[in-house]
Amino acid sequence: MKFYIVDAFTQELFGGNPAGVVVVGPRQDFPSEEIMQKTAAELRYSETAFVKKLDDRTFWTRYFTPEAEVDLCGHATIATFHALRQEKIIPAKAQLLNRTKAGDLSIVVNDGQIYMEMGRPKALGVIGDQADMAEIYHGLGIGEVVDRLGNKLLPEIVSTGLPDILVPVPDETILNAIKPDFRAISQLSEKHQVVGVHVFTVGSDSLFHVRNFAPLYGIDEEAATGTANGALTYYLHRHGLIQPNAETVFIQGEAMARPSRVSAVLSQPDGAIRIFVGGQAVSLASGHISLY
Repeated sequence: MKFYIVDAFTQELFGGNPAGVVVVGPRQDFPSEEIMQKTAAELRYSETAFVKKLDDRTFWTRYFTPEAEVDLCGHATIATFHALRQEKIIPAKAQLLNRTKAGDLSIVVNDGQIYMEMGRPKALGVIGDQADMAEIYHGLGIGEVVDRLGNKLLPEIVSTGLPDILVPVPDETILNAIKPDFRAISQLSEKHQVVGVHVFTVGSDSLFHVRNFAPLYGIDEEAATGTANGALTYYLHRHGLIQPNAETVFIQGEAMARPSRVSAVLSQPDGAIRIFVGGQAVSLASGHISLY
């Protein structure tokens, strides 16, 4: 069985967010859940994807963190379809379907750029209670921000496949000053039934700068997060901060010295919102892995 290590949402090795990708052969079944979970724990990346070709344009992908299986993972999807293209299983330009536990989602491959459709966006609730907000910002080590929010943007739970708490901060200085209490972040993630906390601000370059923390799933900080940035795209659209059909760029991973560039486009064909998140990827290593 072929496997890859791929840096997603970057054009440079050791940038972006690394993921493991295991390509299941056409005549093979997925390994058992126990084996896939142990493989993800052994590889130690934030996510490892297992992908199986169903037909010329349909693929079935399952995603595992070192701790658990998750319904969807953005950067591991970009990594997966980059690996499939490198294996010449898919062409350099294609429109494909990715079957996941979050639903059947479209994939667009256009030479070096790969875009994945997010799950149907869902706004799951504003966190406006003062005590709850204080818990979030104190857990991030920036409790003083609570008094500066006023009637501006508030933390909110949003999902485009996986639910996250989206947390605004006033500027890059505060974003960079975050020192999370990972136990507290895990507890509030469990309390609000989310994967993690996605913190954002507008930088001096007018791009959105973000940081993501998901210690409940064994990920203290993540260098690029497709699903969370998809959720943030919907949040920003709902608050009138981005327009349909315009590319939105998220810069992530700077605090980890793994800068990532995540692009997103929101459209409304026939009134239904669709969000695509994408970027480029580069392979670090490949080889054979024995799981049977």
